[in-house]
Amino acid sequence: MSAAQPLRTCPNGHQYYKSSDCHACPQCEAEARPSDGFLAAFSGPARRALQSLGIDTPGKLSKYTQKEIMSLHGMGPASLPKLRAALQEKGLDFKKR
Repeated sequence: MSAAQPLRTCPNGHQYYKSSDCHACPQCEAEARPSDGFLAAFSGPARRALQSLGIDTPGKLSKYTQKEIMSLHGMGPASLPKLRAALQEKGLDFKKR
């Protein structure tokens, strides 16, 4: 690999190449990805962003405004429809203010 992609080793001993500053190990991420439930629908960065606030259910998500959630690092526009659908399924919405 090139110098732009240094070989990294995660705390679990997995080795991987990554050119970005993100230190998430791809193998650890794959192992940690839920197969079902609220967080299963999201990419790793979006899932980690939600988890950073302790959000693991639509009920917890409803305690935040859309602006607060979308300002999180890792949360992109592709996540918004999934977030809205999860809230609507439970009869909830983003906090208004």
